[in-house]
Amino acid sequence: MRRRELLKFAATLPLLWLAPRPFDLFAAPPAPVRGRWDRILVLVELHGGNDGLNTLVPYADERYYQARPRLAIPRERVLQLSPSVGLHYALEPLMGVWQGKELAIVQGVGYPDPNRSHFRSIEIWDTASASGQVLDEGWLARLFEAHPLPAEFAADGILLGQRDGGPLSGKTVRTIALNDPQQFLQQAGRVKPVEQSSPNRALAHILQVQRELTHAAGDLAARLQQAAPLHTTFPPSPIGRQLETAAQLLTAKVPVAVIKVSQTGFDTHAGQLGHHERLLKELAAGLVAFRLAMVQAGLWDRVLLMTYSEFGRRVGENASAGTDHGTAAPHLFLGGSVKGGLYGSAPSLSDLQEGDLKYRVDYRSLYATVMQSWWEVAGPEIVGPDYPAINCLA
Repeated sequence: MRRRELLKFAATLPLLWLAPRPFDLFAAPPAPVRGRWDRILVLVELHGGNDGLNTLVPYADERYYQARPRLAIPRERVLQLSPSVGLHYALEPLMGVWQGKELAIVQGVGYPDPNRSHFRSIEIWDTASASGQVLDEGWLARLFEAHPLPAEFAADGILLGQRDGGPLSGKTVRTIALNDPQQFLQQAGRVKPVEQSSPNRALAHILQVQRELTHAAGDLAARLQQAAPLHTTFPPSPIGRQLETAAQLLTAKVPVAVIKVSQTGFDTHAGQLGHHERLLKELAAGLVAFRLAMVQAGLWDRVLLMTYSEFGRRVGENASAGTDHGTAAPHLFLGGSVKGGLYGSAPSLSDLQEGDLKYRVDYRSLYATVMQSWWEVAGPEIVGPDYPAINCLA
């Protein structure tokens, strides 16, 4: 097969991307499989920097209302979780999950020396790096290299939505980008197996990667075609459609460790009040529908959802009825194995750093929780030994 033919073949699967493994003539045999890989992580990226103060509202603190005369959520509309904090009213669909002890809220998540650039801060989150450290692979990519998944897995991760691989970006990780299942099925049906071989070892390696790609596409297509239809109605929002696809993949029993979805629009510099309300309403509706689908499929105890975002917003509102880039914010764990409640402590509004909240929980503790408590694999080589897991999983 010539290079031109190979590129033509690769172009037949625009929705599928399988990272080529490095070509190594002296590669060591694969490491034995360890970990609870029957459990799935669903990453929910809130892209743009979600406003944590209007998500988990410090309704009992007068300083919140003083800092946000136009944007503060009225006390009477806050969904009270404790005597001091409560949820934005648009998150009301999640109250049943909260009352069922399946929602854990980790308060004040951030990191030292925070960076307020979208590009750099999300890079920090994606790679589990320190603020002054630059790493070129995602934290999940490094984890799966250190702790390989079972060979029968269709892929390490599946990406939904229009965002990049983020934590799944790396030299050896295998990811499938899947935006439209029906379009994927149509394209997968047109792909022909690669039969050619080559005495050239580098080319032979590339051909092997293409065979793996074709096999993964065929396996995924077959499972989707045979899956029973969902009995849950999902909201028609972008995040709702992504979570519906995630539910289809899981009920089809696609063997995968991570599914990543993303919701955009959280960079609320102007006119935040109504826009943020809509985003949170769409998020809550999508999460509740996804939970119901997983409960109906008997999979809810095997699924863990975790939100993340590059940063929170500043405490004070700006002149455009919005908020600018800030630092710490709350994040969510949802699942049938979650021990619901508030974790960490809310950042103080009387002890700010240049107008921003001081973080209380390092974001790498979220990752330690996933690795150690969810998948039961060691994580110090990924995040370091200084970030303990949060005791929020049964």
